Amino acid sequence: MTPPRAIVWDWDNTLVDGWPAIQAGLNAAFREFGLPEWSLEEVRARVRHSLRDSFPVLFGQGWERARDIFYAGVRAMHLAVLRPMPGASDLLAAAAAVAPLAVLSNKQGALLRAEAAHLRWTAQFTALIGAGDAAGDKPDPRPMRLACAACGVPAGEGVWYVGDTRLDMQAARAAGCVPVLLGDAAHDGGAEAAAPRLHFSTSHEMASALSALAMRAEIG
Repeated sequence: MTPPRAIVWDWDNTLVDGWPAIQAGLNAAFREFGLPEWSLEEVRARVRHSLRDSFPVLFGQGWERARDIFYAGVRAMHLAVLRPMPGASDLLAAAAAVAPLAVLSNKQGALLRAEAAHLRWTAQFTALIGAGDAAGDKPDPRPMRLACAACGVPAGEGVWYVGDTRLDMQAARAAGCVPVLLGDAAHDGGAEAAAPRLHFSTSHEMASALSALAMRAEIG
């Protein structure tokens, strides 16, 4: 396994669990538009694309009103319910010993950065790139290029993009980066459907692999 020159991370369901706030915001918008509400399991399975890509499909011409309702619902509770994924803090520590780190998420950039600050994680990343921070959103390659540039490397084979869904793997491939799946992707058709280059079942497994890479670099 070749050590990466940079590691870029997805956010929700990869490093943090903030789904209850996303569910609350979505269901507030659905209620306003007379649409069926989603369970937490449905939210986890269906939320992939950024709001500016998905809301016109969900809400039609009223999508901007739905957007405002959604963000009001999310902002009301997202910091209160936010939790790191199991093992995420140790994983980031192991990764930081190998390469510079950044985040690329389809969560709105301002919300993403507020959550990182709340967890006191901001200093661990060279950049926190969210939806709206580039001309396109993931899987468009442009935000990935921003994240890689912040790490001082070009997007390409030297960069790992770590996520939990097929869309994350698609985003990595679109930018020429290495798609790395964390978890079993059971909420998104499974690991085989995601087709990653590298796959770690747990944060502990990935942290161990990164620690071995760091040790090898020290010896070399």
